[in-house]
Amino acid sequence: MSLPRIYIARLASLNVYDPNGDQVGRVRDTVARPRTGNQPPRVTGLVAEIAMRRRIFLPIGRVTAIDPGSVVLNTGTLNLRRFEKRPGELLVLEELLDRRVTIAATKTPAAVVDVAMEQDRTGEWSLTRVAVREHSGRLTRRGQLRQLEWSEVSGLTGTPDSQGTAGLLAVFDNMRPADLANVLQDLSNSRRLEVARALDDERLADVLEELPEHDQVEILSALNPERAADVLEEMDPDDAADLLAELPKPDQEVLLDLMQPEEADPVRRLLDYQPGTAGSVMTSEPIVLTPDATVAEALARIREPQLAPAVAAQVFVARPPMATPTGRYLGTVHFQRLLREPPAEILGGVVDNDIHPLRPDTPLPEITRRMATYNLVSLAVVDQNDRLVGAVTVDDVLDHLLPRDWRDRDPGAPDGNG
Repeated sequence: MSLPRIYIARLASLNVYDPNGDQVGRVRDTVARPRTGNQPPRVTGLVAEIAMRRRIFLPIGRVTAIDPGSVVLNTGTLNLRRFEKRPGELLVLEELLDRRVTIAATKTPAAVVDVAMEQDRTGEWSLTRVAVREHSGRLTRRGQLRQLEWSEVSGLTGTPDSQGTAGLLAVFDNMRPADLANVLQDLSNSRRLEVARALDDERLADVLEELPEHDQVEILSALNPERAADVLEEMDPDDAADLLAELPKPDQEVLLDLMQPEEADPVRRLLDYQPGTAGSVMTSEPIVLTPDATVAEALARIREPQLAPAVAAQVFVARPPMATPTGRYLGTVHFQRLLREPPAEILGGVVDNDIHPLRPDTPLPEITRRMATYNLVSLAVVDQNDRLVGAVTVDDVLDHLLPRDWRDRDPGAPDGNG
């Protein structure tokens, strides 16, 4: 019995399981190959993302079941060669979603909303139907949604006249920033820039922080300066400083001048530190509270959802002012200590000050040794006046210890679609 009609946008991000029920990856796209005449393209397989962000090809013949929440394979043996699109192949989500097409019978312009694949009696899968939304020509009215046979829509193959981004963004809306960054790396240069421009400032900032430096620079440079400055304001100051450091000095100054002063000032300070030192890798916005703050207040702060886990792992205690550079640094309180103390206890009574803070010029190898020696996830950084200027977290250290191309998609892996 043939499997039901499957709409491909609904496949995106589904878990892929082997016959034993072990997850092997997630679906990221569907591969098809166009045929001559009016025959619909033949589906050849799926693109799945497995560990280490590697994308591999799964032949459609290996798929035994497609459920609302999963894709099941008939084997646990996979070809782990990195997927590379071959000439003539079509990536359905990347190339068809939001594509501008024409309804052949009426010559009505429309945009692709989804594409369905079906299995025939021989077990072969094809792209059979296309869901499109007509262009109404009115700003206040959405066009009619129609489902048509593949042959009833023109403009589905060849170079598109234009392609929007709303559908693709909707498909990947729930992705983690790191996963979306990996998706962007697999898009063509023009498509990557289209999607990046369509993201809102906060989402684009989160994604940029997960991209390799060369992709960060490419995307930021493609934005108009005002938009680029807005995105930099949404980034953590240390990540914004790292990105700006890749730009020529005149471009740095243009963007810093366009940023709000309160957002630009900490980034400027970070850019002044020598590369490879605590000052150059630290975050200038750790959690800082006064010694008379209570444990309950500290716990409320570390529960703030926008905080990275390494930043939320401890509270730094200092005299006012609270913004870096603070007043005199007093010590730190780890979240485990906060959980053990009465909520009304003041931080000054539980502060830990037996580990010496870093100086801004402390080199990275020394930071690494000290973190490993004391099993720390962060260390305070103070200036010559013992004012807290920031904190180095373990993720900051890892970012700078790994090779510069570690964020590149599967660097050096062999190519092929098996």
